[in-house]
Amino acid sequence: MEALQIMPIMAQNQSRFNLGEYAEEAAIIQDEPTVQPSVNFLEANTDAITMDELTNKCVVPTWANQELTIAHQDFISCVHDAACSFYAGERVNEPDIRVSHIVRGRTPQSLGKKASELLECEKTQFYQRLAFAFTIPTIIETIRGQRLELCIGGVRNYSDLNLYRASKGLEKFSVFVGWRVRICSNQILTGEGVKFNMEVTNISELYRNVLELFHSFNPAKEIHLMQSLTNTSLSETQFAQIVGRMRMFQALSPARQKAIPKLLITDSQINSVCRDYYHNEVFGAKDNAISMFDFHNLLTQANKGSYIDTYLQRAVNATEVSVGINNVLQGLDNKYAWFLG
Repeated sequence: MEALQIMPIMAQNQSRFNLGEYAEEAAIIQDEPTVQPSVNFLEANTDAITMDELTNKCVVPTWANQELTIAHQDFISCVHDAACSFYAGERVNEPDIRVSHIVRGRTPQSLGKKASELLECEKTQFYQRLAFAFTIPTIIETIRGQRLELCIGGVRNYSDLNLYRASKGLEKFSVFVGWRVRICSNQILTGEGVKFNMEVTNISELYRNVLELFHSFNPAKEIHLMQSLTNTSLSETQFAQIVGRMRMFQALSPARQKAIPKLLITDSQINSVCRDYYHNEVFGAKDNAISMFDFHNLLTQANKGSYIDTYLQRAVNATEVSVGINNVLQGLDNKYAWFLG
């Protein structure tokens, strides 16, 4: 594996929001760019949508005083533009967008009509929850034969806001940067690569917050962390012990749970991990054993069935759990020893 080279240069691209003056580039030089974007990063409980549909078919919610909130499409464009500026010279793919929890309405002129009588032009809609992600296929690494691409994205949930307040308030956005396994779109995220609930009042503030996240992110550190997982394997007995304890975790009293590192994966997702242990051709068990890197991928694969509002938290938690168990097996600490019995 070739060493990563981080070379700071000034951003060359001009943002469509004219905010390129804030950007400073940290380009990672790698070979063998890909052409096709990855498969869906979030599958269950969501629908795919395009930027054109968001722009032309969805209304933008307002505060009680009729001031506009930041539109979903502007959030996506802001993060995408920041990435194009910060990683100037790299190829940045178009975003894959997922939405859920549609809110339907009608125009004032159609208030007296039955629902079956409404014309298309009299209907309105927007989506409460949005998630998007895009890769930079010219920034890559390889671990255990699996190609990893740098991936950036964000999550937004209108239910986090009180749109009935009299005046415009702070809006919340979550943004992430990390590595994605190309073959399956499993997302590798740590707490350092995610900024939850950025509170901003306008696009300019959001853009600056996104650039701060890019500046603080250390891609080489994330790769080293994943490489450390490849050096440890779980026997079938150890795997069974871990998933059994994961199932038990939800039944513990609140006091017992507080004494153990948090676990956000659900019972249905644990079932998915068990099935994939035996049937996943890429990350499943081989010779009755599984590497911690593959175990982590089983967790992130299962996380693709999460709702949008819990996706990022569970992705980060999957990494915390995998690294924590790996540290116990390596004798580095005992923080996650409970999961091994």
